[in-house]
Amino acid sequence: MTTVIPQIPTRSEIPEADTWDLTPLFETEEDYRKVFSELRDAYPKILEFRGRLGESADMLLACLEYDKQLEQIAERLGHYASLRNSEDSSNDQNLSRRAELTNLLTNVHEAGSYINPEIQAILDEKFQRFLDDPKLANWKISLSKLRRFKPHTLSEPEERLLTLGAPVLRGHSDTFSQLTNVDMKFGVLTTRDGQEVALSQSTYLSFLHKQDRDLRRRAFHHFYQEFEDHKFSLASALISSIRADVFSARIRNYPSALQAALFGDNIPVDVYNNLISTVRKHLPILHEYYDLRRELLKIEDIHQYDTFVPLVPEIEADVDFDQAIDLVIQSLSPLGPEYVETLQNGLRSRWVDRYETKGKRSGAFSSSSYGNPPFILMNYKKDVFSDVFTLAHEAGHSMHSWFAQENQLFQDYGYPIFLAEVASTFNEELLTHHLLERAPDTAMRAYLIDRQIEDVRQVLFRQTMFAEFEKRAHEIEEAGGPLTLNVFCELYRELLAAYFGPRFSIDDQLSIECLRIPHFYSAFYVYKYATGISASLALAERVLKGGATELDAYLGILKSGGAKFPIDTLRDAGVDMQSPDPIESAMKLFQSRIGQLRELLLE
Repeated sequence: MTTVIPQIPTRSEIPEADTWDLTPLFETEEDYRKVFSELRDAYPKILEFRGRLGESADMLLACLEYDKQLEQIAERLGHYASLRNSEDSSNDQNLSRRAELTNLLTNVHEAGSYINPEIQAILDEKFQRFLDDPKLANWKISLSKLRRFKPHTLSEPEERLLTLGAPVLRGHSDTFSQLTNVDMKFGVLTTRDGQEVALSQSTYLSFLHKQDRDLRRRAFHHFYQEFEDHKFSLASALISSIRADVFSARIRNYPSALQAALFGDNIPVDVYNNLISTVRKHLPILHEYYDLRRELLKIEDIHQYDTFVPLVPEIEADVDFDQAIDLVIQSLSPLGPEYVETLQNGLRSRWVDRYETKGKRSGAFSSSSYGNPPFILMNYKKDVFSDVFTLAHEAGHSMHSWFAQENQLFQDYGYPIFLAEVASTFNEELLTHHLLERAPDTAMRAYLIDRQIEDVRQVLFRQTMFAEFEKRAHEIEEAGGPLTLNVFCELYRELLAAYFGPRFSIDDQLSIECLRIPHFYSAFYVYKYATGISASLALAERVLKGGATELDAYLGILKSGGAKFPIDTLRDAGVDMQSPDPIESAMKLFQSRIGQLRELLLE
């Protein structure tokens, strides 16, 4: 018998309708090159304002407006170059385009690096007069936020050096991306029926959803063997990432890398620490779930590769992409016609790059620039039901971007990531609610309940574990301790034991999982997933049970962009993240769902 080996297609082998349409950014490559040249020729003019920002409100306004023009052009160019590179990061033209733009943007930012220090150097009394001047009314929010950074802004020469050195300091991120997305090869796996299937970062999760435990186990070990073979290189990249974070925090006079990361959003450190302590307090609930999963799967010991497979074997996921759009749109109907119609039109007019292709970036994301569509990258698999939730999640980001652009000026539209994770997980909660209400039988209801349990497990518990790893790893560097591969593995193994619990079998290879998490190379992001799902659960309940007032309050979050600090924005919508209540409520829901699942499947 001849075995056909399914190959990951190249970009030219898939229908154009399944790819995103980047022509709203640039019709052709020539158009991109023209705008690139225009930016290269225009940016030196920003130097004409140097040394004059404190002269008058008029002079400051002229500089800010010209700098905004440059930033809008740079954002659009960066958006296009980034999306093209994510299509195929092995393509030399994509790599060259991105590298060339990086060099230009370094020059642009270097030329404008005097702006912040000069603004910070304006005496307080004069700065207040500028803020009160009607001419600067459109800049009052951004100027007030900028002024907060005065204690952490260096002299003009120092700022210039940091700007020039930024690509070097952050080179570890490109190293990690190239190594994991291009250089690493995972080979193929043979299923029970003799079919050979390519293993990749994208298909790995698909394998872990299979009912065949031996296939899951082999996928796990095969996958991690490749990381094992590159563990020293990956550890070196992670060490460089952490050291860059600590260096940047110290040189800007922050007490720690964590506090530096939280400062921009004005998030108290207690919010981060309370998240970890509250989740830690409820870990026995998570351990209870793993016990239930082991019992339902009828296995003696439970491993990490047993934690993704659906607990209802007879439910087979077979949802094509257009069906996924329908499900997501229907579930979001409580958000009103403007939200739903805009999203539906976008998803069906090629906002989305749908499927995996060779060299394409793994995972999923939403990416936007002012005045342009908020594009979505997917690696959609119709046999992975969680990909429907991923689409809902990324649609939340995209609609957040759309509403922010519609309601805020360029300088105020960029919303903080803290709010972004609320908007995305909120959509997942509405999708869960929609599907549960229409579950045709007990088996489907059980499947969906477990899916929600898994959402909370992976987003609240797992991301908090990641957040704790980031915090402790940075503390080691800040205390002068050694950062090595062994230190990473020992720390991560300790966290695995705490979060998975005493009755969980932890494979040795899992200790190097810390080396393959992309967010660890851009630290102190993952905690926002955990706080985001806690806030979104509370907000979804308010919208579903409330009326126009609650809906308007939620849409107010999306429309606010970056006009307010995120803690204040959420509080205005009815959720106080400085209180442990949202996290405690999420834990109660998690425990309740475990009980419901046990009742449906065992009693």
